[in-house]
Amino acid sequence: MSAALNQHGDAVQMAAAVRQGDVSARELLTASLARIEATDARVNAFTCQTQERAFAEADAVDARRSALVKQGHGQAQLRDPLGPLAGVPYAVKNLYDIVGEVTLAGSVINRSHPPAGSDAFLVKQMKAAGAVLVGALNMDEYAYGFTTENTHYGPCHNPHDLARLSGGSSGGSGAAVAAGQVPLSLGSDTNGSIRVPASLCGVWGLKPTFGRLSRRGTYPFVHSIDHLGPMASSMAGLALAYDALQGPDAHDPGCHAQRVQPVAASVQHSSTGLRVGVLNGYFDDHASAAAREVVALAARTLGTSASVSWPDAGLARAAAFIITASEGGSLHLDDLRTQLAAFEPLSVDRFVAGALQPVDWYLRAQRFRRIYRDRINALFTDWDVLITAATPVSAPLIGTEWLDINGTQQPCRAAMGLLTQPISFAGCPVVTAPMWPSSTHGMPLGVQVIAAPWREDLAFAVARQLSDAGVAQVKAAAC
Repeated sequence: MSAALNQHGDAVQMAAAVRQGDVSARELLTASLARIEATDARVNAFTCQTQERAFAEADAVDARRSALVKQGHGQAQLRDPLGPLAGVPYAVKNLYDIVGEVTLAGSVINRSHPPAGSDAFLVKQMKAAGAVLVGALNMDEYAYGFTTENTHYGPCHNPHDLARLSGGSSGGSGAAVAAGQVPLSLGSDTNGSIRVPASLCGVWGLKPTFGRLSRRGTYPFVHSIDHLGPMASSMAGLALAYDALQGPDAHDPGCHAQRVQPVAASVQHSSTGLRVGVLNGYFDDHASAAAREVVALAARTLGTSASVSWPDAGLARAAAFIITASEGGSLHLDDLRTQLAAFEPLSVDRFVAGALQPVDWYLRAQRFRRIYRDRINALFTDWDVLITAATPVSAPLIGTEWLDINGTQQPCRAAMGLLTQPISFAGCPVVTAPMWPSSTHGMPLGVQVIAAPWREDLAFAVARQLSDAGVAQVKAAAC
């Protein structure tokens, strides 16, 4: 990591340093761009940089601070005018609208689309918080994948081992943070697309409650399951970004959170007394020895040995696949008819199959989802937080076709979501904590910290305990 970024730490420390005058927003941006320049030819996290905009945003933060100081405002008064993320560099998955840029969503088909006329709602939230946008990030085409082996823009490489996967579909978002290019990024998660790269790249990730954050101004994948959220180089930075992203959006009918739930301050409170359980059954059966190791370490750290059964996990994953394929195929039906050869070879068959699925399958899956949510919500009558691994294995080599998970052969690209899909199908919030098994030769493997819908605060409280104990942490990447 460049000296300036390394010196000023995570997003929380960077914003504090800008407010205190220890570093300027322009200096942080320059350091971020230098790190991108030094590493991205190997990592391939970025698909575009927004340097002109970034310098304008950084200079605006510095100008506001200078004006406030001249007006005689003390340090205590600088926090709110500059924003909680003052001067912090960040980047977004390239399905977020950035004014003046074409929203690629990992495709070549979208290149012919007009540039975005305005920023995505969450990009506006980040700008209002003082953050500085440096660019857009690599992803699986139209978010249909768990590996970011994008044929059009090249695979995104894992910063801890460049021969390995970064995960997906928000692979660039995970890799950019892991490589020290930015301390924050934004991604999306339908079936695991924040949690999988957070796990494989060893960074913090948040999939909020379904409907918590506005999706306006982002290219959709599956309207009825899509979530948006941040990744970060620290748990505190993740909480600060989540607070900045929240806010009701009357123009997004899918945004159900009319009240903000700040967690950055409350996360400092103890998680003592919370009822924490460890998911068994399906989640243990589909976890490698390394995945079980990190869950056991998290459980010991949290002082729990209680085992909990998550109902209908396998059925939920099957239903999520049906809904994903149906809505994805329907969304792209016109292009499938007219530009089939332009689609990503790794996902085009799934889009076509989804478009051909009987509507009865889709309706049955949605009816099951309503029943399933009730069953999952009932679990949280007895438990505050549940934990399990985020991925069945640590990052496989790029190009891996099959995985052996406990003696069973699984297709690699689909199997990376084995442990995440049942959770997002219920809409529960999840913080992914970066863990480091002893048997994976320095590669990370994350743990999901799961709470009831709308209780992100509980997931953060338990994540903070793992962070404070040092068992969940971001480590410097080899790249």
